[in-house]
Amino acid sequence: MAGPRILATASAALLLAACGKSAELSVEDVTGPNPRLAAPSSSTLPTVSVADAVGWADGEMPVAAAGLQVNAFAGGLDHPRWLFVLPNGDVLVAETNKPAPAPEAGSDGIAGWLERRVMRRAGAGVPSANRITLLRDANGDGIAETRSPFLEGLNSPFGMALVGGTLYVANADAVVAFPYQEGATRIGAPARRIAALPAGRNHHWTKSLVASRDGSRLYIGVGSNSNVADHGMAEETNRAAILELDPATGATRLFASGLRNPVGMDWNPDDGRLWVAVNERDQIGGDLPPDYMTSVQPGGFYGWPYSYWGRNVDARVEPQRPDMVARAITPDYALGPHTASLGLTFSDGARLGAVLANGAFIGQHGSWNRSPRSGYRVVFVPFSGGRPSGMPIDILTGFLDGNGDARGRPVGVAIARDGALLVADDVGNVIWRVTNPQARANPPASHGAPGGVRQ
Repeated sequence: MAGPRILATASAALLLAACGKSAELSVEDVTGPNPRLAAPSSSTLPTVSVADAVGWADGEMPVAAAGLQVNAFAGGLDHPRWLFVLPNGDVLVAETNKPAPAPEAGSDGIAGWLERRVMRRAGAGVPSANRITLLRDANGDGIAETRSPFLEGLNSPFGMALVGGTLYVANADAVVAFPYQEGATRIGAPARRIAALPAGRNHHWTKSLVASRDGSRLYIGVGSNSNVADHGMAEETNRAAILELDPATGATRLFASGLRNPVGMDWNPDDGRLWVAVNERDQIGGDLPPDYMTSVQPGGFYGWPYSYWGRNVDARVEPQRPDMVARAITPDYALGPHTASLGLTFSDGARLGAVLANGAFIGQHGSWNRSPRSGYRVVFVPFSGGRPSGMPIDILTGFLDGNGDARGRPVGVAIARDGALLVADDVGNVIWRVTNPQARANPPASHGAPGGVRQ
């Protein structure tokens, strides 16, 4: 008789090989302020369509949109996920990955084992470097000639924010602070712990971070601990949420909730509102639900786990909460199903031409639960009057090769001091730099907030 491990391996192999049901709608059908929503579906074997991580061959790079150019700003990195541009133009990159679950979190069983197998195939199974690296392009040629280990010994670092002379870093389990001096290439001071963050099982481990315009508050994106409250809501305390932190006291409060995995955050330069990119739930069909970006209402509830895209009930969740569904806010703009839309930055300060002067750049990491695959690109959503005003425009494509394998997967996006768009590629281990050679040569408007605050 076959043992449990053999049965688990066989079951996982079946899941990994399964094609599942193909999506019937196009990504465009499920994009925009009024996406088309299919009926939810489920099957014994979920759709598993993993783009195997193969990396970039010598001389290969993504395809830039017409009129734009792309080059490697820095290569040979160790799973670069997130970016932060310092006031002097230095670029910080978080080389990071998922931490090991805490022992008290328990086991996810076969589902967890399967997830780890899928993530390894997708290029996310590498150990975390637990490092923030500084990149400097002193001669202005678009390539970082200086690379320095800026901060080491962190715990799966992700979000970064600078307020005056203090650099805040969001580890997987806490917000910590360091003294910063402009031009420094390394910080040797010990971390000062500001506040604990939800950790444990860490189904979604990234903790994004932005500072308020006056620097008095920090906002932290914390993802859910499961797909749809699979381990109960007690494990979801202060998760699937944006937390507001007072760095002076360490006090945190719930700012907005029901956001399954809120990652990229930025302030809309037109009206000062906070926007976030949210990675939605899996396993109810290749067309459902859309990932999205939305403005964030203080105290707002956006549905997870009880509903999606407003008040569309997820019947899998037990117990049902119609009272919570009734509160659910419909997001502002759908970004397609299973695109894994993670990175978000507004184009404030960009020098990429008039068409890309007002809107948001989105890094779409790419799907595993959809066939055909979606995401694996960087897009631009135009804005007008502080609101999305059109369909996404492809900025970088070509991350999938002709065999459907992943040469790269875009994550974090940021505007460099010279107005270029920077893109972190955690499979290609590259930071890509996108420019418009026809853009005006004069310096762009300042990106970021007044008072020495950088997002």
